[in-house]
Amino acid sequence: MIAFTDKQWDKVTSNYRAWWKNELCRAILPCVFWGRDPGRAMPKNSLLSFANCNDLSITPEQIIDRYDYELSCYEYAGDSFPLMQTMQFGPGIAAAFLGADLLNDEHTVWFKPKEVKPLSELHFEYDADNVWLNRLREIFLAGMKRWGGEVIIGMPDLGGVLDILASFRTTDNLLFDLYDEPEEVSRLVGEIADLWFRFHTELADLLKGSRGYSDWSSIFYEKPSYMLQSDFSFMIGPDMFDEFVKGELTKTSSRLSNAWYHLDGVGELKHLDTLLSIESIKGIQWVPGEGEPKTRDWSDVYRKISKAGKKIQAYYDLDSYYKEILAVIEKPDHLVKMQFGYPIGQKEQILRRLAEEGVE
Repeated sequence: MIAFTDKQWDKVTSNYRAWWKNELCRAILPCVFWGRDPGRAMPKNSLLSFANCNDLSITPEQIIDRYDYELSCYEYAGDSFPLMQTMQFGPGIAAAFLGADLLNDEHTVWFKPKEVKPLSELHFEYDADNVWLNRLREIFLAGMKRWGGEVIIGMPDLGGVLDILASFRTTDNLLFDLYDEPEEVSRLVGEIADLWFRFHTELADLLKGSRGYSDWSSIFYEKPSYMLQSDFSFMIGPDMFDEFVKGELTKTSSRLSNAWYHLDGVGELKHLDTLLSIESIKGIQWVPGEGEPKTRDWSDVYRKISKAGKKIQAYYDLDSYYKEILAVIEKPDHLVKMQFGYPIGQKEQILRRLAEEGVE
């Protein structure tokens, strides 16, 4: 049985509500401890993963039952809550919803078109019978039936609009397309963005009655929202970002309750000022990227985001790095920690650290 009470749910909801209003007076600090006795045998099927996400012989009910066992092995502290992730279907699963083939191995999922078509021949339409969209629908429905909304089912990693388009054109081709056929790129960006929001809305509607919503960021939302992204933007300059990305981000984020943006890698920092100018983007998740040491000083980045009045999600533990971030931001309420898991043997130590930060 999952060890999470109504009182804990009320606390998570009220804490996040106060945090969004900058009235919590501390960062959001979720922590889970693994190693609890779940009180039952482990199901035979493996936990949902990159490696088995394409195995349609595993029923949605089996996927949910295995996840229920996993969540039953945790104790929840701070601002954490029971969350089932569905990002195991890969970064940019919306490409598969639009007809791309889903390919996978033990480490990741990627998407490939059946044919690389010229831009003028590319047209995206909603397909109610798409196998992967239906797979997610079935899992969401099975989860709601099993848990009644007491476990939040996270939205899948739908991907950024240009990232999705790159799955159909290839990255190299799309870079040339931006120069050679900008009107066609803009047309397709509009088509994909509208379908992206339709996918998001359709899946979120299946979760009505749930305690809340989340996504691969593990952030709690009372209303449907999302961590938006455009990893392709690493390879383009500010002018092209403004032309092909800013408008779509502005439109999509304005349709969500508390939209975030996933700023991935030093190469995307050139777009930070533009992102901060979009009022409907409420927070920035800053990920320095591969090869960048955690100890590198990103004070200017955190300071700029906080000064703009945006929330920040950063990868850190309850260590000195966390205190360094707090020292440069405007308010502690601007910060949310990624949810980390700890062995249950460290429970007392971590609870003491949480208490030092004002977590009851």
